[in-house]
Amino acid sequence: MAQRHHGVYSGLVMALCIAACSSDKVVPASSAGGAGAPAAAGSPSGGTSAGVSGSAGGMAGVTNAAGGSPGSAGGPLGTGGGASGSTASPAGGSGVGGASGGAGGSPVVGGGTGGTGGTGATGATPSKTTFFVTSDTSKTANLGGLTGADARCQALAKAAGFGDHTFHAYLSAEHDPADASKPINARDRIGAGPWSNALGAMLAANVTALHALPGGNPGLFVDETGKKINGQYTGSATPLEHDILTGSSATGTLLAGKTCMDWTSTDATMTAQVGHSDGLGPGMATTGTYTSWNSAHENGSCADTAPKGGAGRLYCFAIN
Repeated sequence: MAQRHHGVYSGLVMALCIAACSSDKVVPASSAGGAGAPAAAGSPSGGTSAGVSGSAGGMAGVTNAAGGSPGSAGGPLGTGGGASGSTASPAGGSGVGGASGGAGGSPVVGGGTGGTGGTGATGATPSKTTFFVTSDTSKTANLGGLTGADARCQALAKAAGFGDHTFHAYLSAEHDPADASKPINARDRIGAGPWSNALGAMLAANVTALHALPGGNPGLFVDETGKKINGQYTGSATPLEHDILTGSSATGTLLAGKTCMDWTSTDATMTAQVGHSDGLGPGMATTGTYTSWNSAHENGSCADTAPKGGAGRLYCFAIN
């Protein structure tokens, strides 16, 4: 009887064991082949799917009563964790019984470092000399017209190191090269000022101030090298060369018939109007007509600029 009862008891225990083993509950990790490690957290560019697949990996290892074989199926789902590579997410949960969830997608590598911007060009400082008397001379008043006279100024400026400015000769003409039907005044072709000489001294701030300059300024009207023009001041070298060709009145306007045919003639019967670069008259006078820097008197002739104290020099002004 005792044996019968023992047999019945053993049968009941076996039945309960079988029922328990066939349930949907997950067996302990010791019989399922080890818990899956937590899925790695999604990196800054890793995907949300990394964590979710990690949890799913463990679920594949259920009902492992017969011994760890089905548990290995957890791995394939777990390794799918890195498929997505979008927004970062929290780490996946631990898979029970399956292999570790796959790591999140690798971070997206940013674009390369931008190239260094080029260095901007440094603007050159404009030269300070914007006015001078020509150091070279001309035997006649044939200067090649206004165009030739301007070119002469520009060449001297370039040689002296301030050719970055555009220079025009201070000359009036009866026919403007830009419109032969109109005259051109010297004051209208030299820019607006201010002008400074090669010694750094300001000649005038503007056109009005320029034409109001008093006589007696030999230190202002110097050549492109800073040298004074031979004049009537004390200690001056000889010969006298202070007559500067202008063809203009004291206000800087055209004196018709005093331009040697617009600076193209060598006619000995024609004359040109000149100014005194030193602003001095006879006996070093500082007042009177002969002291005008731009309209002192007529020269000897268009054929020879030397008589009366000239050398065919010009005034050159930067227009910019």
